[in-house]
Amino acid sequence: MNKQENRIYKVIFASRDEVYEVFARYVYPSDMYGFVEVEEYIFGERSQLLVDPSEERLKLEFAQVKRSYIPMQAIIRIDEVSKEGVAKVSGSADKLATFPGPNHLPGSK
Repeated sequence: MNKQENRIYKVIFASRDEVYEVFARYVYPSDMYGFVEVEEYIFGERSQLLVDPSEERLKLEFAQVKRSYIPMQAIIRIDEVSKEGVAKVSGSADKLATFPGPNHLPGSK
């Protein structure tokens, strides 16, 4: 396995008035204007009796997802981390200020 495959990213973004914190192997700018692509989600394989309902919810939500296209303005933060943590959905995103985007898309009038 090369160094690129060992990388783990923590991606924090707002979606449907909630803040998502997920871990993935690949994060890069999309060919679709204004989006970031997130691939190969990582969820902790825990053999404990205690199960985090927030992580289980995300595991189910992203179970069949090959790649996500997240709007750039929804991204709060992307960190490269040494190991994955617990994925979670937290709090309300309604208090977050969004970064101003372009007034128009390229090619539009």
